[in-house]
Amino acid sequence: MTAPPAPTSSAPSDGSPAADGPVRPDRATAPGRFPRPCVTELRLAAFAGHRRVRLPLGAVTVFAGDSGSGKTSAVRAYEALARLGGGARVADVFPDPLSCVPERARPDAQRRRGFRIGCTADGPEGPVRLDVAVQAEPELRIVGERLSADGLVLLETALRDPGRRTVQAAWHTGGSAPVTRAPLPDDRLGTALLPLRVAGKTDGQRQVLAAAEQMVVALRSVFVCDPQPEWMGAPVPLGSGRLLGGCDNLADVLGRTREECARRHGQLVAALDAGCAGQVVDLRAEPLPDGTVRALLDRGDGTGTELARLGYGELRYVALALVLLTGPGVLDLDTAGEVPSAMQALTLLCDNLDRGLDPRQRTGLLRLAVRMADRGHIRCVGTVSDPSWAARTHGVTVVHLGT
Repeated sequence: MTAPPAPTSSAPSDGSPAADGPVRPDRATAPGRFPRPCVTELRLAAFAGHRRVRLPLGAVTVFAGDSGSGKTSAVRAYEALARLGGGARVADVFPDPLSCVPERARPDAQRRRGFRIGCTADGPEGPVRLDVAVQAEPELRIVGERLSADGLVLLETALRDPGRRTVQAAWHTGGSAPVTRAPLPDDRLGTALLPLRVAGKTDGQRQVLAAAEQMVVALRSVFVCDPQPEWMGAPVPLGSGRLLGGCDNLADVLGRTREECARRHGQLVAALDAGCAGQVVDLRAEPLPDGTVRALLDRGDGTGTELARLGYGELRYVALALVLLTGPGVLDLDTAGEVPSAMQALTLLCDNLDRGLDPRQRTGLLRLAVRMADRGHIRCVGTVSDPSWAARTHGVTVVHLGT
């Protein structure tokens, strides 16, 4: 089962050529093996305003471009793959699938239209490719999927009977029967289901399982973060445990992180002192009589500044710095529980990374991201409008869109 050069004929018609387009890096990703699974390339073969686009992902990557260049849709595609990798149903991942269909895409003879996205996950198994074809109309379903490594197709699915809610799947076996065939549901990613279907008795099956696990671990280790300053200043109930994507429960999570790792808390305080107005000697959570908790900046003179008194950019800076300095056990994401956290590389996904930040804050935040990425703690993918300041930060991969 060697990989054919084009998607299967069951993929929805979207009017675009099958081949991937040119890579658009401003700085190439450094080659080498990755001890922890991570996504190193995002492919938008036909998605929203993108056609035949390959986006390389470094340890810290920013998508740059003017309004309308497709930065947000690129992040949206990455998030969609992450959710599918976590086992989510396609209808939950794409509530408005027609918005993902490329503009002016023509339906085929069966009046089908759709979109195609994919990625490469590198890790101990080497580069593993995943490409997915989604039919948006007349009904939403996954109609084609391909998982491959080293030119070998490990899993391939195709829609054979539109009247059934299944796709025909074939995965590599490598034994007396080179391929195993079975139906899989058309509303979930087949790669995420393989550990439940493949026995792992032959070398070929074990290769399939290892590649699928690497892809799923890389995709599930994603935290989509969009701090909402208007929510962050108010006291919050105790006991939420994990930081939400909007960071509105930051005060509650802060009490936990402060106790669990004094060293990282000290790094957070140092980052806030560098990026916030006035001196900051501590950031602490203060319980209130009504059972809620609020966060305060300790100014070192016996006074505390409530987060509600900080500016919009300061609040976003506080939240993003906390995310970069914490880990999967603190963030509200569904990681691969069967894989130790030490073997997972968390990826922070943030649209409008620099929104509301002044030059000092955005530069400091990127430098913090690079420093944590160098330690293997985290990866970061964000979008910015002006890439000039990001390009000057060593260790950042800048990818220009719309050019």
